Amino acid sequence: MHWLGLITVVAVALGFSYTNGFHDSANAIATSVSTRALTPRAALLMAAVMNLLGSYIGLRLGGGVASTITSGIIKVPAGDAGLWIVFSLLVGAIVWNVLTWYFGLPSSSSHALIGGMIGAGLAAGATVEWKGVWEKVILPMVSSPVVGFILAFFLMVGILWAFRKAHPGRVSRGFRFSQTISAAAMALGHGIQDAQKTIGVIMLALIAGGHATSKSAVPNWVLLSSALAISLGTYAGGWRIMRTLGRKVIELDPPRGFAAETVASAVLYFTAFVWKAPVSTTHIITGSIMGVGATKRKSAVRWGVARNIVGAWVFTLPCAGLCAAFVWWITNALFG
Repeated sequence: MHWLGLITVVAVALGFSYTNGFHDSANAIATSVSTRALTPRAALLMAAVMNLLGSYIGLRLGGGVASTITSGIIKVPAGDAGLWIVFSLLVGAIVWNVLTWYFGLPSSSSHALIGGMIGAGLAAGATVEWKGVWEKVILPMVSSPVVGFILAFFLMVGILWAFRKAHPGRVSRGFRFSQTISAAAMALGHGIQDAQKTIGVIMLALIAGGHATSKSAVPNWVLLSSALAISLGTYAGGWRIMRTLGRKVIELDPPRGFAAETVASAVLYFTAFVWKAPVSTTHIITGSIMGVGATKRKSAVRWGVARNIVGAWVFTLPCAGLCAAFVWWITNALFG
C-alpha cells in the first residue's frame, strides 16, 4: 500500500507539471506569437526545448526554488499521512489550473501549488511555515509584477528614445528577430522556476515516504521526469491564455514584445538564483506587458481585462487551498 501511494503521488505530481506546462506556455510565447515574430507551433516547440534546458540549469545551479518548496512552506509527517497531504495539495492545484485555463485566465500555477500546500497542510494539522510563506510567497507575489511593470516601462521609454529617428518598418523587423531570443530567454526562465517546483513536491513525497531527507540530492529520474512533463505540457499549448496575454491586455508590437520578455526573463533569473523564491511567471510577464503598454497611452491597456487577471491572482491562493483541503477531507475519510 505504501509503494502504491508513493507511485500515485509521483504520477499526480507529474500530471501537475504537465498542466503547468500547458497553462503557463503562453507566458513565454504569447507576445512573440501576437507580434508574428514566431509561428504558434514553432514558438511552442522552442518553449518546450528551453523549458527542458531550464529545468536542468535551475537544479544544477543551486536548486533554491526546489529547496523552498521541499522545506520552506509546510512540514509533512512521515508515512502515509504525509503522502496523502502531498496528494491532496497536488490535486487541489490541478483543479484550479484547469478551471482558470478553461476560462482563459492567466493565474499562477506556482501559487496554485503553494495555495494547495497551505490548504492541505492546515486541513491535516501539519505545520505551516508562515515566515516562509510571507518571505518567499507573499512578498514576491506582490513585488515581482510591480518591478516588471516599472522596469518594462522604462526599458520601453529607452527604446522609443533610442530609435525615435529610425524607420518604423526597419525597427519592427529588427525587433521581431530579437524577440526570438527574448522569448527563448523567457521560456528558459520558466523552466528554471517551474520545473523546480514539481521537483520539490516529488522530493516532499519521497521524504514523507522515508526514501529521502531534506538534504538528499535530487535523483536523476526526478529531474528528468519533471522536465519532460513540463516540456510536453508546454508543447501541448495553452491557446486560451495565449489569446488573453497576447491580444486582450494590449495590442503588442515587436519592440514592446521584446521589452516585456526581456524584463520578465531578467526578473525570473533574479528570483530563482538570488531570492530563491517560487515566483509566478504569469504575474511577471503580465506586469511587464502592462508596463510597455503604459508607454503608449493610458487607454492602450485594457484595464478591465487587467482587473480580471489581478482578481484571479488574489483568489488563487485561497481557492486552490480550499480545493486541496476538500480533497484531503475526502481522502482522509476514505483512507484515514
